[in-house]
Amino acid sequence: MDSLQLGTFTFSSRLILGTGKFSDKSVMLDAVRASGAQLVTVALRRFNREQLSDDLFGPLSEIGGITLMPNTSGASTASEAVRAAHIARELSGSPFVKIEIHPNPHHLMPDPIETFEASKILAGEGFIVMPYIAADPVLAKRLEEVGCASVMPLGSAIGSGQGLKTSGMLDIIIRESGIPVIVDAGLRSPGEAALAMEMGCSAVLVNSAVAAAGNPAAMACAFSEAVRAGRNAFNAGLMPKSGHAVATSPLTSFLGTEA
Repeated sequence: MDSLQLGTFTFSSRLILGTGKFSDKSVMLDAVRASGAQLVTVALRRFNREQLSDDLFGPLSEIGGITLMPNTSGASTASEAVRAAHIARELSGSPFVKIEIHPNPHHLMPDPIETFEASKILAGEGFIVMPYIAADPVLAKRLEEVGCASVMPLGSAIGSGQGLKTSGMLDIIIRESGIPVIVDAGLRSPGEAALAMEMGCSAVLVNSAVAAAGNPAAMACAFSEAVRAGRNAFNAGLMPKSGHAVATSPLTSFLGTEA
């Protein structure tokens, strides 16, 4: 079976869904169900046992086949991210953590130094660490070397919908990586998700593209189908590119030549 392996976990779906920005909880839950996603990321602040109206942990846990991946969104330093990861693991029981450290609220770019430090600590403590990073091949390799289960380079800025602006760097990361490469952030359309998978990405993570859609559940389903199609195309082997036209039929004479 063509499955996604992350740590000791195996997933048949290669679509990971975020849970922020939805108009309400029921819309988000419908989208999660429609997506077929088996790994869902949720911010620590949405694990709220005391304020049930703001809690996502309980409702998401009731969906069968879902593994939660807490994220450290809101952390601006490695120490804050590590502390958030510990709290999230205690609340959720999940060994997964998505490291998000972006100290500047204006551009929300991930901090490479703090991300590396937090990832190194948490991987050493047995977490399944999945860091969100800029499309930096050197950083991606360093994170692999300290034990991360995957790297999650951005396609473009969070929530921008600008697609795969970093495709050149993604190609390098994919080529050199020994762990899954998961595109996270910037995707707007299912076609872009399919393209990421055709490039050789192991999975994609989407949130805004689904949450901001006119019909989030239908868009989640469309992304699921696109991810499968892109993965199938990658496995099938895309035809090579050519700098010139190549005839699809042999250029033999068959009209003006008598047998």
